[in-house]
Formats: sequence, C-alpha cells, structure tokens
Amino acid sequence: MSDQLKYRRILLKLSGEALMGDADYGIDPKVIGRLADEILEVRRVGVEIGVVIGGGNIFRGAGLAEAGMDRVTGDHMGMLATVMNALAMQDAIEKRGGYARVMSALPIHDVAEDFIRRRAVRHIEKGRIALFAAGTGNPFFTTDSAAALRAVEIGADLLLKATKVDGVYSADPAKHADATRYDRLNYDQVIERKLAVMDTAAIALCRDHHMPVRIYDMTVPGNLMRIMRGEPIGTLVEG
Repeated sequence: MSDQLKYRRILLKLSGEALMGDADYGIDPKVIGRLADEILEVRRVGVEIGVVIGGGNIFRGAGLAEAGMDRVTGDHMGMLATVMNALAMQDAIEKRGGYARVMSALPIHDVAEDFIRRRAVRHIEKGRIALFAAGTGNPFFTTDSAAALRAVEIGADLLLKATKVDGVYSADPAKHADATRYDRLNYDQVIERKLAVMDTAAIALCRDHHMPVRIYDMTVPGNLMRIMRGEPIGTLVEG
C-alpha cells in the first residue's frame, strides 16, 4: 500500500437514493458505474474495502410503515432492496475487472453468501470488495446502524458516509442560507444537537468503539481518493 495513503481499511456507506441519479426510482447505470470506478481506484492502490448500500431507491421500511404497512414487513422489504442494489454494484465492479462478493444478513443462498465475519475479513484481505446487504438482518435497524456494525466487525480504520452534500450543517443548507458547515464534531455533539448525520444507534456504536466517521459529497469525482490521501473533505466525527 502506498505510504501516501492514510487508511488501510474502510467501510463505505452508500445510500440507496444515491444510486438513482436524477431519476425518481431505481438505479442509474451511469451513477453506479462511476461509483464502481471510484471504489476500484482506491482498491487498486491498496485500500481494503467493505461497502454497505441502502435500499431507499426501491423500498424504505420506515416510509412503508408510515403509509400503513406493518413495520416489520416493510423493513424486510427494505432489506431485500439492499440485496438488489448490492448485486447491481457487484455487477458494475466485476464488469470493470474488480472482484466483489455480496454477503447478506438474510440467508439468500442462490444470490449471495451469508454474512460471516471471518469470511468477510478474509475476502477483504484477499483484495475483494465485500458488499454487505440486508442491513443487520433485523427490523427497526437502519442501514446506518448496519454500516457502523460492519465497520467495527471488519476492523475498519474509517467509516465513510457518502451523501449528496459536502458535510454536516447546523441546518438544512437547501432551506437555510445561514447554515454553518462543520469541519469536525464529536459523537456527543452529533447526538445532542440532533444533527442528521446517522441515526443515534449508529453514532452511539461508533462512539463506543472509537470508530471515526467522515461524511462527504460523493457527487464530486475523486473525493474518495482524496480522503484516502488524508485531505480534510467533508465533516469528520470522532472523539
């Protein structure tokens, strides 16, 4: 691995909505292709990578529950949506010459491996990109919580949350022109100020296991590699 790189192993959290591009639903092949290119770029310089993908571009359990569906049923549908997204990402990575494995928290043996921590670490050590699907496998837990959990389980140096904004703000910058962007925060500040970084369970898990989190704008090409080189892009949550 290059001496210029700051991180040895990362967990990248991608929202399902990020895969839609400008569409209202589903997956934009151009967007998932660009993300696969960026992931492979950092893999090829030696960074080991695990990825958690949400399912909000297809189904979101909480939203379905608000519309009247049983929450557990809605969450299970959301978990299956993440499997679909992970399979799409696997295809995009492998079409570009990379190696990827989809590991599901729900047993779906015909399309994905079961998530087994030791096997996941082995895949990553062998240079494969591990795509963690189906969240934690439990209803009522978000894919943010799954990302925090998997980051801790694989011993990542950094949890990256890819978003469409350039960091964490004191208020929604689209609605409040005077919103302040934070360069750094600690875990308790995120919780106490109710900043919409990740859900509270995910932040608490990162805090308890000293897992740093960086929130950054994935729509800017090259940002992932810049972060690997130590550039202070987005907002860092730690301490």
